[in-house]
Amino acid sequence: VTGASGGIGAAIARIAHARGAHVLAAARDPDKLAGLVRAVQGSERMQPLCVDFSSVSDTRRLLQDLDARGARVDVLVNNVGLLLDRFERTPEGFETSFVTNLLSHHVLTEGLRSSGRFAEGAAVINMSSGGMYGAPLRLSEMAATRATDHDGMAAYAMHKRAQVELTRAWNRRWQGQPRAYVMHPGWVDTPGVQTALPWFRATLRRFLRSADEAADTALWLGGTRPPVAADGGIWLDRVRDPEHAFAMTRQTTADAEQLHAFLDAQVEAAQSTSVEGATP
Repeated sequence: VTGASGGIGAAIARIAHARGAHVLAAARDPDKLAGLVRAVQGSERMQPLCVDFSSVSDTRRLLQDLDARGARVDVLVNNVGLLLDRFERTPEGFETSFVTNLLSHHVLTEGLRSSGRFAEGAAVINMSSGGMYGAPLRLSEMAATRATDHDGMAAYAMHKRAQVELTRAWNRRWQGQPRAYVMHPGWVDTPGVQTALPWFRATLRRFLRSADEAADTALWLGGTRPPVAADGGIWLDRVRDPEHAFAMTRQTTADAEQLHAFLDAQVEAAQSTSVEGATP
């Protein structure tokens, strides 16, 4: 579970552990991860993995660590995500939320599959958001590298739309090994919402779900692994819903395969930056 130190990710990790799973809880904050481990009984089945998902190189380090452990992943939940109104550039030259919300998911998931870390019949669950209903797929816009081109809310929505298309690309390529799903957890009262969208929380607070309620569909998908539908869809409350609510989100010049190629190119760019910045 990525982003497991708080919010929906922590709820998924904790509930899965309570049901008997061996959980690899990945997040950036070691103190919060330690708190998650202390909060559960049978803590040997809750293993903290400290990693910065805004860094391609650190995500690759995690892959090396998992490979060294001989880890076999039965369910991967790509949950980590954030909305940043202020533009932040990573040392690798990317906008921070783009790497955190999407590129690191691509690196981690593709890396686990290429190294044979997925167990037979495994599932990948991408945690999208209702924000994706308001955004079409836009490649260059969602990875803006200049402050003048960055709109935090729009970027977040486009990242969440891209998760839907990336799920489609993986299912076409992988033919069920593993199966990939994308879900919407509902409107949830998470620390991220409290920090990034205080006006949204103040307006709709009495309608917001708890993190435990939001975790339900991810846990259900990981346990039941329903067939992947040819026409895609996004899961909400254990039901597969349409991917589009408005016609304008279908108006895009890019498709799932072009998104996959675009993300591959970004990974190559990050590798080049890492090599150029290495000490001889």
